[in-house]
Amino acid sequence: MRLYIILLLLLATVKGFAQDITYNGVVYEVKNNQIFKSDVDVTDTLSIEDKQQIIAAFNKKILQIENEQTEEDTRKRIEKAEKEQKKAIKNQKRAEKKQKKAERELKQKQKAQSNFDKSIKKHKDAIEKYEKLKTKGKLSPVDEEKWLEKIAKYNRSSEKAEKKLK
Repeated sequence: MRLYIILLLLLATVKGFAQDITYNGVVYEVKNNQIFKSDVDVTDTLSIEDKQQIIAAFNKKILQIENEQTEEDTRKRIEKAEKEQKKAIKNQKRAEKKQKKAERELKQKQKAQSNFDKSIKKHKDAIEKYEKLKTKGKLSPVDEEKWLEKIAKYNRSSEKAEKKLK
């Protein structure tokens, strides 16, 4: 918005100030459709044809200045659009990286949960089997010691899996 305001002010000042026009080797200044030569108004002394050609040259010069300014404005807008596009691409890549990181973390959490569930199940099954064998009286003192070690091992692995889950 500021750029347009500045551009309009610049155009107004360009049109408001005198423009030097060279016609037939003589330098004229044009201010508000009055023609000056060396700060002397010569509008009335020039022929109608000369006035028209000087005014036409003046208008042509004004159009040329306006076109240069619009070309510069267009170039600036293109550069700004390219910068915004690069920024958008960079932000998109950043978002993709965050998404991939989140997906990896989710997979790790799911794997940790799965390992925790498996270790709890093994621990529970080992306890049940030990209790079943113990109630039937089929455990010797050596077997009972092995089962208790096995249960303790499953307990440690489930505690380890629980720590990884957190």
